Amino acid sequence: MESNVRVRFAPSPTGPLHIGGVRTALYNYLFAKKHNGTFILRIEDTDQTRYVANAEQYIIDALKWCNIPFDEGPGKNEKFGPYRQSERKDIYKKYADILLEKGKAYYAFDTPEELTAQRDFNASKGKMFIYNWQNRQEGKLVNSLVLSEEEVQKRIDAGDKYVIRFKIPESEILYMQDEIRGRITIKTNTLDDKVLFKSDGMPTYHLANIVDDHLMEISHVIRGEEWLPSMPLHVLLYRAFDWEVPDFAHLPLILKPIGKGKLSKRDGDKLGFPVFPLEYTNEETGDVSRGYKEDGYFADAFINMLAFLGWNPGTQQEIFSLEELTQKFDFERVNKAGAKFNLDKTKWFQQQYMQTKDDAELANLFMPILEKKGINKNIEDVKKIVSTVKERAVFVDDFLGLAIFFFETPQEYDAKSVKKSWKEGTTDLMKELITVVAKIEDFSSKNTEKEIKEWITSKEIGYSKVMQPLRLCLVGKLAGPHLFDIIAMIGKEETILRLKNAIEKL
Repeated sequence: MESNVRVRFAPSPTGPLHIGGVRTALYNYLFAKKHNGTFILRIEDTDQTRYVANAEQYIIDALKWCNIPFDEGPGKNEKFGPYRQSERKDIYKKYADILLEKGKAYYAFDTPEELTAQRDFNASKGKMFIYNWQNRQEGKLVNSLVLSEEEVQKRIDAGDKYVIRFKIPESEILYMQDEIRGRITIKTNTLDDKVLFKSDGMPTYHLANIVDDHLMEISHVIRGEEWLPSMPLHVLLYRAFDWEVPDFAHLPLILKPIGKGKLSKRDGDKLGFPVFPLEYTNEETGDVSRGYKEDGYFADAFINMLAFLGWNPGTQQEIFSLEELTQKFDFERVNKAGAKFNLDKTKWFQQQYMQTKDDAELANLFMPILEKKGINKNIEDVKKIVSTVKERAVFVDDFLGLAIFFFETPQEYDAKSVKKSWKEGTTDLMKELITVVAKIEDFSSKNTEKEIKEWITSKEIGYSKVMQPLRLCLVGKLAGPHLFDIIAMIGKEETILRLKNAIEKL
């Protein structure tokens, strides 16, 4: 298996890529890389009525941002290409004809009106209409199983619309194996004869999917559980062609954080979180949907979070690099049940990754925010500021609020902090402190702390009587990182200015 693993992520370009689709791509990628295999992107665009022009590029951009690039796909290493189904139309008719010749499929000429009439008739009898072994040869339906070859050809030559349906084997028990769900058994008599091909020259998903997977030598089909009902048909199609059946793995759904059912864009809009990796603009309506990237999430935090929506390593470890996920991932640890999306946990992953980021990387992300606010600081100072506040931040956008006192003299003071720290005699202490600060030559954090604490000790007063009001003067409230780091960063002149400003206002 190590050298022959080939998996594919096969989205339809009908809109932005949902995080459920990203997780499917991720699990395919992890499995392929663990086994030194190949990860393929195939665009399944046979349904041209739902095709969205910018969706394919969005899919490619999303995979790139997530750092799960494909090995083969549109425009890249196209040894089994083309990788868009709309460019493979000529291939599918050949395989539909093979099934016709083998007696595994048949032409059906029933009009939509005729099929509606059959459904209505069955409904009036309290039954459900299924196009299958029970009724396909009763004479009520118009297909090549009841028409002569001459009649069939005459209809085709006359331009009558038709579909090619798969002939489901009658009265068989089909045994299948799923990597996640184990053994699955189904009676073929419960299945309907699905449409494989239409007279407009376009295949349905079922035929195109099977043919492409075979021709692209896909070894493992890893997809969402919504495709589980299609598994019997696909296995039967492989068997009908006498092709080797790939291994199947059907992934659990990502569920709403509240209530039941599959996570949707509506849930994200209602509860305030994105369900797409990147921001997406609907070209027809102009509507903009939020993306994790634009909301400030790190790609590696996003991917780590997604990996845990349906899988776990069986240990207490939760923070994994992409390489570690690749080493640990296997189907045995993928859950059968759906995984509830948890916004708090998503932010937790983001915060964990914030702590591991290099200060220089974070500073470079923070600089444009400062520039937009008209704040000019050199990168070295910004790196130092970031290092003092990042442990309390979730997003880079949080830095400005957490660190504003590094850039601006407080103009207002928190009322609760004032009440707690500014007592009788505090004003005189702060005036005396100005004199102490003015005499300090080495204004490093370590030295200012030493000098000021020695002065406090010499006065035989508690540290809090000085340290709390000093923090209030510098920050505007009793919050912030190490006080003497702030002093060293803003400098002597600004420290004295803030002390005087507070004395005047308080």
